[in-house]
Amino acid sequence: MVVAKYSAIEPLLDERTRRLWAATESRAIGYGGDALVSAATGLARATIRKGRLELDEGVDPEGGVRKPGAGRPSLQQTQPGLKQALEQLVDPLTRGDPMSPLRWTCKSKAKLAAAMAKQGWKVSATMVGRLLHELGYSLKSVRKTTEGASHPDRNAQFEHINTVATEFLEGGRPVISVDTKKKELVGDFRNAGEEWQPAATPEKVLVHDFPSDAAGKAIPYGIYDMARNEAYVSVGRDHDTPAFAVASIRRWWSTMGAVAYPDADELFITADAGGSNGYRSRAWKAELQKFADDSRLRICVSHFPPGTSKWNKVEHRLFCHITQNWRGKPLRTFEAVVQLIGHTKTEAGLRVRSKLDKRKYPTGVVTTDAEMQKLDLHKHTFHGEWNYALHPRPI
Repeated sequence: MVVAKYSAIEPLLDERTRRLWAATESRAIGYGGDALVSAATGLARATIRKGRLELDEGVDPEGGVRKPGAGRPSLQQTQPGLKQALEQLVDPLTRGDPMSPLRWTCKSKAKLAAAMAKQGWKVSATMVGRLLHELGYSLKSVRKTTEGASHPDRNAQFEHINTVATEFLEGGRPVISVDTKKKELVGDFRNAGEEWQPAATPEKVLVHDFPSDAAGKAIPYGIYDMARNEAYVSVGRDHDTPAFAVASIRRWWSTMGAVAYPDADELFITADAGGSNGYRSRAWKAELQKFADDSRLRICVSHFPPGTSKWNKVEHRLFCHITQNWRGKPLRTFEAVVQLIGHTKTEAGLRVRSKLDKRKYPTGVVTTDAEMQKLDLHKHTFHGEWNYALHPRPI
C-alpha cells in the first residue's frame, strides 16, 4: 500500500515534502513505521526521523528546499562502475568469473561490502542492499523442485499404477500405499512447529539433539487404505528392514484389513522404489511371499519410479497430517509417539490406528538364489522389476 501511494505522488514531491510525507506515513503506521516506509520508498530512516522531528516541532511553511542537484553526490557518480563491480561479485558464473572470492560463501550484504572494500570501493552494507534491489536481486531460499533424472517410462508407470488401482477399487478389493516415515529421536528434544500455550510457559527441552541422550529412535511405518481413508502405523524401535515393513502390513491386515475386506483374495500394494520396501530388495519379496502363504492373498505390487517418492499417497494423505498433529510437541516417549499418531484426524475423515512394535529386526539378512527360486513370483510384462505379483504357494 505504501509503495503504491508513494509511486503515485513521488513525481510531485520535492525533498522537503517527500520527507514530511514519509514521516506522516510512518507515524500513522506506528511501531516499525520507519523501517516499513524506508523499505517501500528507499528513503533513509534518518531522513524519516528528521521529518518526524519537524512534524513534532511544527512545520514552517517558509522552510527552504535545496536546489536541484544540491547535496552530496551519489556513490555511483563518485565511483563509476560501482554497480557493475557489485554484480560481478553476486553472480560470478554468469558474469564470467568462476574464480570469484565469494563463489563458495554466503553472499550477505556485509560480506559483499567487505569484498568490495578489498577491491578499493567505498560502500556500506546498506548501500549494497539498495544497489542489489536496483539490479533486480532479492533474498531467495532454496526450493525443492528438481527430482533428478527422469526415467523414460515414468509417466507410463504412473498410468499403470492408476489403472491397476482403479480396477481393484472398483472391484471392492483393497489397495494400500506403504512407506516409512522419517525416523524420530525419542527424548526431551525440540520438535519443529508451534502450538498455543499459556503465556511465558514454553515447553523446555534439551539444547542439543544428541542421539546418545535419546531413549531410542522411533520408526513409523505407514499403511494407508485408499478406499476407506484410514491408516495403520506401526512404530518400530529397532531397524527399518523388509521384515519390519511386511510385519507392519501383516498387522494392518489382521487388525483392520481382514475385517474391512472379508471376501478379498487379492491385495494391491503401491510402494517406493527404494528403502525397506524397494523393488531391488530380495528380502522384501521373500517376506511378502510368506505373508501371501499365510493370508492366502494374491499380493500385487507396483513401485513408483526412482525419484518420485513424494507421489506416494501415504506421503500426502497420512504422513503430512501426522507431522501437523505433533508439531511443537516433544516426543519424549515411544508411548507419546504412538498416541500422537493414533489421534491424527482430518476434516476429510481420516482415521489412524497406531501400535508400538517392540520386536527385533536384525539387519544383513541374506536371501539366497535358491530361496528366490522357490517364490511364486509372477512379473508383469510391463517393467516386471517394478510390477509383479506373489501368489500363495500350495499348502
